[in-house]
Amino acid sequence: MKFKLLTLLLLLSLNQIASAQKENWKNLFNGKDLSGWKAVAGKATFEVKDGTIEGTAVFGTGNTFLVSEEMYTDFILEVDLKINHISSNSGIMARGQFNPDARNGQGLVYGYQIEADPTPRAWSGGIYDEARRGWFYPLDLNPAAKSAFKMGEWNTYRIEAIGNTIKTWVNGQEVAYFMDDMDAKGFIGLQVHAIQKQEDEGRKTYFRNVRIQTENLKPTSFKGDVFVVSTLKNELSDLEKKNGWKLLFDGKSSQGWKGAYKESFPEKGWTINDGELTIQKSDGSESTNFGDIVTTEKFSAFDLAFDFKITEGANSGVKYFVTLSEGNSGSAIGLEYQILDDANHPDAKQGINGNRTLASLYDLIKAEKQARFVRKPGEWNQGRVVVYPDNKVEHYINGVKVVEYVRGSQEYRDLVAISKYKIWKNFGEAAEGHILLQDHGDEVHYKNIKIKVLK
Repeated sequence: MKFKLLTLLLLLSLNQIASAQKENWKNLFNGKDLSGWKAVAGKATFEVKDGTIEGTAVFGTGNTFLVSEEMYTDFILEVDLKINHISSNSGIMARGQFNPDARNGQGLVYGYQIEADPTPRAWSGGIYDEARRGWFYPLDLNPAAKSAFKMGEWNTYRIEAIGNTIKTWVNGQEVAYFMDDMDAKGFIGLQVHAIQKQEDEGRKTYFRNVRIQTENLKPTSFKGDVFVVSTLKNELSDLEKKNGWKLLFDGKSSQGWKGAYKESFPEKGWTINDGELTIQKSDGSESTNFGDIVTTEKFSAFDLAFDFKITEGANSGVKYFVTLSEGNSGSAIGLEYQILDDANHPDAKQGINGNRTLASLYDLIKAEKQARFVRKPGEWNQGRVVVYPDNKVEHYINGVKVVEYVRGSQEYRDLVAISKYKIWKNFGEAAEGHILLQDHGDEVHYKNIKIKVLK
C-alpha cells in the first residue's frame, strides 16, 4: 500500500511539473495567420498553410526575415523547421537587430543567427553573427553534431539565450555553446535565404510550433565535452571548468609566464591592461627588443585556445613544443601557429605556397582558409591548436579547421627537410614543451588564453 501511495505521489508530482512547463510556454505563432510578425529586408514571401509558416524563395532579392514584433531578452525558444532542397539555407535569429535605413532603405537584419544548413558542410545549429562579425560557432568545433539535422524532415531547434550565454540543440543533440555580450535584447526571426539560381525560385522553408519561455528560466546543462567559444575576457564557463579547462592568462597578472631564456617576466614591452596581454610595437624585428614570453609549465597533448587582435601589417606567432634547449639567437624554436596580416605583411608571400600565412604551421603547412572566415586587423580572431595524444595536430581560425598533420610522420619530416627548420634535429618532435607568444616587433593583443590537457 505504501509503495502504491509513493508511486501515486510521484506521478502527481511529474504531472504537476509537466503542467507547469506547458503553462510556461507561450506560442509565438497561432497556426492561423502571421499576427505578431512582419517580413523585413528582402522580398521572399511568407504565408500560413495548414498550421505551418511557408517561406518562399524569390530570385534577385537578399536574405528575407519574418521577425517578431516583440523584443526579448532572456528566453528559451523552440522551433520546428523543415528544408527540402540544398539551396534553401535558413536560420533562426535570436535577439536579432534591424536597421531600416541600411542598404538604401531596404533594411538590414543583423545579429545572432542559429544556422539551418542543408549542404554537405552540415553546420546546422551553429552560430553565425549575421551581417556583422561572421561565424563564431561553425560545426568544425563539434563534428558529432553534424548528423543531427535531417533534410526533408521536421527538425526541432532549441535555443537558450540566458544572460551572456547562447546554447543550441538540434533534435536533442547538443550543438553550440557561445558566450558573448554584444546584444542583450532583440527579436526572434525566421530566415528565407537569398538564392543564387533563378531555377531555385519557389523553393520553400517551413516553420511550425514556434514557442518561447521568458519567465522562471532554468538553463539546461550540456552533458557532453562540447567546446565553448567566448568573446568575454578571461572567463571560463562552468562547463569548461567541469571538463578540465584552465586559464593560462588570468587577465590581471603575468602569473604563469616568463621571458624566454629568462627567469622572470619582461620588465618592458609586454603590458597587461583591461584584461588584455599586449606586446608593444618596436622596430618589426624578431625577438630582439622586448623578447618572447613562454609558459612556466610544459605541455604534451593539449587543446589550446586563444584570442588575438593584430594591428595593420603585424606579425607574431603562438609556438608550441618550445624546449628552450637549442641555445639559438632570436625567437625560441618551436612549432608555430602563424599570426599575420596576410594582406599587408610581406611574409605572407614568402615561404612555399603560402605556408607563412595566418593560421599556417609556419614554413611547413599552409592554412587552407577562406578570407570570409578571417576578421580584419583591429578585430578579435579566435585561434586554436589541438595536439592529440597520438600526435595528430589541428589548427583552427574562428572555429574553422585549416591545418591537420601528424608530428613525426614521414610526411611531416619531409616538410621539415625543405624548411628553415631542417638544421634542427628532430624539430617539433619533443615529448613536451612550453607555449610561446612571440615578440616580432609589432603590436598584437591576446586574451582568453586557455588550455585543456588531453589524455
